[in-house]
Amino acid sequence: MDETIIRTAIEDDLPGILEIYNDAILNTTATFDTEPQSLEEKRAWLRETSYPYAVLVAARRGEVIGWASLRRFRPKIAYRYTAENSVYVKKDCHAEGIGTALMQRLLQVGAENGFHTIIAGIAGNNPASLRLHKRFGFQLVGVEREVGYKFERWIDVTWMQKML
Repeated sequence: MDETIIRTAIEDDLPGILEIYNDAILNTTATFDTEPQSLEEKRAWLRETSYPYAVLVAARRGEVIGWASLRRFRPKIAYRYTAENSVYVKKDCHAEGIGTALMQRLLQVGAENGFHTIIAGIAGNNPASLRLHKRFGFQLVGVEREVGYKFERWIDVTWMQKML
């Protein structure tokens, strides 16, 4: 198996990140976005997700096969030591340990960048994401019932938290 490298995302990674995210938008409830994003939108997102926040990619043979981010949880200053995470893996690379590798590095970056806690909002029926977060010590802190509407159905969001 070819080696997967986890590293900080750069602008050249955005087409790969966008491909993975737009597939999730169109085919899953992992995100409540409903329209595909543009490269310009992702460029702005990458700029907004700079230190102390972060975007990481998993790359294999130069191809982005997954990405993860720590981003602002809430805009008020009192939340500055809290970040919200996201982890996405290319659909034909699921169950290869890519999400695990991304999460491991993401939590290291979170601690290195001074965060106190990481929040995960897991939308829809996503048992793989729930398992991944539990494996890394995230605890269930609540469920918001039917707060999103996508694919002609109501969707819950499960909130998990890890203290760093």
